[in-house]
Amino acid sequence: MRLLRFAPLLTLLTVPLTAALTSQTTAPTLTPTVTARYAHDRAAFTQGLQYLGSGVYLESTGQVSQSGVRRVDLKSGKVLAQVATPLGSAFGEGVAVLGGAAYHLTWQDGVAFTFDAQTLKETGRYRYSGEGWGLTTDGKALIMSNGSAALTWRDPKTFQVRRTLQVTDQGQPVRNLNELEYVQGSIYANIWLTDRIARIDPQTGRVTAWLSVADLTREASTAATRSGRPLTFDDVPNGIAYVPERGTLLLTGKRWGLMFEVKVPGVKPETGLSGRAAPRK
Repeated sequence: MRLLRFAPLLTLLTVPLTAALTSQTTAPTLTPTVTARYAHDRAAFTQGLQYLGSGVYLESTGQVSQSGVRRVDLKSGKVLAQVATPLGSAFGEGVAVLGGAAYHLTWQDGVAFTFDAQTLKETGRYRYSGEGWGLTTDGKALIMSNGSAALTWRDPKTFQVRRTLQVTDQGQPVRNLNELEYVQGSIYANIWLTDRIARIDPQTGRVTAWLSVADLTREASTAATRSGRPLTFDDVPNGIAYVPERGTLLLTGKRWGLMFEVKVPGVKPETGLSGRAAPRK
């Protein structure tokens, strides 16, 4: 009788305990496999990256008086077209393309610029509060980081906030979210000053896996040292772009001389693209 009397109480205690344990599950660490290496501009302080299709990617760069947005040929690393970040004193940050427009953030100026993704002609400006770091899109909204543990969804027409989400790993906030890329229902985020990329569930904010890019950092650092221009403390991994027709990611870093194309467990090619960028979902 005593067991029966306390059975409901035990059930109530077990349910939240089970849920808590589930939420604390350790995210696995994945190691990407390099499938190709390309030349990358050592002067590019990479802040944002997006593959446009047909062997061309869009890249934004930082540093005062050196910031801008450029279209780059993947295989050769040749800059096909570029534009300086408007406002000479601005420190450029992330970039993302949605609806033919390239949205480009600034670090502390609170201004986002839009350019025609093909011609790089400026088409608009938006104001926002706080810092701008990384930027991506799920095909409907822009998703922005500001160096904290928060991601913000913004309306592409007004740049107004639609929703915010806290990113956590085992219940703890994951801070220093930097460059972002939306890939097949997950958000990948460089974590500033680390060799790790977080794979994030955009519904819960939970980190579902970590990518270790330490091997890529070592290779880029070795190559830079051999060239006589070693990487500095802030030449960290930054830059993620999804290549849908091959199901790969392009990864690089600030002032790295290499762009790596990698396979990541769980990311698959999208069929019927013929070298074109995948339609955003």
